[in-house]
Amino acid sequence: MIEKIDRYYLEITSIDKLKDKQKPIDNLKIDLLKSENFELNKFFYKQIGKKYQWVDRLVWSDTTWQKYTANKNLKTYVLKENNNLIGYFELIYNNEAFDCEIAYFGILEEFFSKGYGGYLLSEAIKLGFQSDVKRVWVHTCSLDHPNAILNYKSRGMQVFKNEILKRQAI
Repeated sequence: MIEKIDRYYLEITSIDKLKDKQKPIDNLKIDLLKSENFELNKFFYKQIGKKYQWVDRLVWSDTTWQKYTANKNLKTYVLKENNNLIGYFELIYNNEAFDCEIAYFGILEEFFSKGYGGYLLSEAIKLGFQSDVKRVWVHTCSLDHPNAILNYKSRGMQVFKNEILKRQAI
């Protein structure tokens, strides 16, 4: 059976267009991970992605994860409440294109519906614009959580491209 997937590319071209979502509770913090902490990238990818068919990296060895997180253009941030892990995002800076991609973004399921996703995305966009970039962008698809595209649009991002993919159903 062939499955149709809608993929959307969204961007925000100025920090002034950000519709900021404030911190929902005071004891949240966002930490920048050191590249040698690839296990957290791997953990979030697997835990958040399992319901949304994030499968590309499941075959990666630890060596591949280490090489990926050692990329000087990659920054991984983790959202915590006290010491509890809530979510993460990966920013990849492209110095030639003067842009920043939010490569992966998500929160663990037990923290849904608490306002963390909007806050985390606001902070991802702010951090993306801290470098000399002209835009921050992301892609999502119909396999992701239904609130994903709504969150992106609610923060001021706009669709600049969409496409339909077809693949064998998993």
